[in-house]
Amino acid sequence: MADRKNDAIRILRIKKGDDLKTIYAKAKKAFTAADLQRYTEDEPMYPAEQLVAELEAIHREESRGCRRKT
Repeated sequence: MADRKNDAIRILRIKKGDDLKTIYAKAKKAFTAADLQRYTEDEPMYPAEQLVAELEAIHREESRGCRRKT
């Protein structure tokens, strides 16, 4: 788990008169390889078939509960 210091949001310094093009250029320049690495790390995968089966089971259970209440 990453510590809080690595997850900190850096402040982008812009001047009052900066246009959108300048702001985007500053944001692009401030974005580092370390920032990109956070979004490209491989995470453990969860099989879609298992997810769908669990969602269908939850749906059946909830649907059954709704019929009894009415």
